[in-house]
Amino acid sequence: MDLDTSMARCAEIISSCTGLLITAGAGMGVDSGLPDFRGTEGLWEAYPALRQAGIDFTEIANPAAFASRRPELAWGFYGHRLKLYRDTEPHVGYRILREIGERLPDGYFVHTSNVDGHFQKAGFDTERISEVHGSIHLLQCTRPCSGRMWSADDFDPEIDEARCLLTSPLPRCPNCGSLARPNILMFDDIRWLPARSEFQAERLTKWRKATARIAVIELGAGTAIPTARYPGNTWGRPLIRVNPTESDVTKVDDVGMAMGARDFLVQLEKALSVVSMRRPESPA
Repeated sequence: MDLDTSMARCAEIISSCTGLLITAGAGMGVDSGLPDFRGTEGLWEAYPALRQAGIDFTEIANPAAFASRRPELAWGFYGHRLKLYRDTEPHVGYRILREIGERLPDGYFVHTSNVDGHFQKAGFDTERISEVHGSIHLLQCTRPCSGRMWSADDFDPEIDEARCLLTSPLPRCPNCGSLARPNILMFDDIRWLPARSEFQAERLTKWRKATARIAVIELGAGTAIPTARYPGNTWGRPLIRVNPTESDVTKVDDVGMAMGARDFLVQLEKALSVVSMRRPESPA
């Protein structure tokens, strides 16, 4: 299908559903100017000090990095990301997506592998978001000494960006004084506290069971870490897959869009307005 035909099909899918499941991976945030460091080169471009040290993503995004003799390096990486996510505004596509979902009878639900908190920042209902890898805006104990999680709002990291090092005091667990870490699922991670993410997932399950006709729109979810792709691959619902390089779909009724999330959503808004104008008015 050409672009216009594909966009019209996407508008049809959404206009025919009662609820929209939004699944999002790292590509959703890239359009806001956030780095994509799933690949080693992307990580090293954003954090040159890690290139010099020969540290890849699986090593720095790892609880072992906090247990090493240089936890300041681990917090240099995560502290910089925390500041970046706080300072970056979600792109216009978030607003478009939220408004589309709010117009549907059963609304929307978000299933995301992103930890940036940008759906909340863009005004999405916090009770309709499932963050399967946790959130950088919450902290937990590295041990952990309990199941407690707490807000990172009071943590204002100061970073030596050239060396990727935290220069302000390390955050500590308020219970036992041990080093704190983000409440994020990392590689080789047996100490992540999943209770919050599990509770969010239960909400998603309840919404799914209560929603008559669901469509799935998947934005910027890759295959390297395919968590965000799971519903689109398994739910058996109409799927719109938006990804500049990995947009292939296998079902006839699904649509793959080889483009970025922001550009797609801007065009989708226009396509939906056309569909709306074509609909006959309801009789008085």
